[in-house]
Amino acid sequence: MEGFLPVEDFVAQLELGLAKVAFDDKDFAVAERRFRSVCDGRPNAGAAPEACYWAGVSAYKATNDPKPLRETAAFLKERYPSSEWARKASVWAA
Repeated sequence: MEGFLPVEDFVAQLELGLAKVAFDDKDFAVAERRFRSVCDGRPNAGAAPEACYWAGVSAYKATNDPKPLRETAAFLKERYPSSEWARKASVWAA
């Protein structure tokens, strides 16, 4: 991450990084909680669509239930329809 970011975006990027560490460590419950804190708690941050995407992936990885993926695709299509993350999740749509 380079350059200046407003506080909300900076904190969201930090939280996103911590969530990615937990995901890489296969601690999917912690990863999902951290991703959701960005997705739900900072919905206007630039990192929010990515965090929502990875929250859904984390929930899926923890349970092997595809339902969170479908819900994530629907949410991203509704909330962030022009984001690359909505396009990536579109393959999960029912």
